[in-house]
Amino acid sequence: MNILLWILQFLLGALFIFAGVMKFVVPIQEMTKGMKVPIPGSFLLFIGAVEILGGLGLVLPSLLKIKPGLTPLAAIGLAIIMIGAVVVTVAGGDVAPALIPLVIGLLCIFIAYGRWRMKPVG
Repeated sequence: MNILLWILQFLLGALFIFAGVMKFVVPIQEMTKGMKVPIPGSFLLFIGAVEILGGLGLVLPSLLKIKPGLTPLAAIGLAIIMIGAVVVTVAGGDVAPALIPLVIGLLCIFIAYGRWRMKPVG
């Protein structure tokens, strides 16, 4: 179980860091161009910063064994972000694409539960 949690932490950490960095690299007009529900550019930048910090929070506290209790908190925070992504996607009328952030959010919840109850890092 511990190996599975580590693999998920690294993969989701990389995913969120990549997604967060892309929000700073891609122009805001291009990001919001195809959105059916308009989201302000400053909010997208905030979400990008949260994704970067959350992605780092999934891996670094447990890896360095410095405040490893922050890992499940980062996972819960990222799950909340993914719930928002599901809501915005469904509000735009697209149900099928909402499955991706739903699954990612569920994996974040699994990491939080795993690191809090099943296999906490010493």
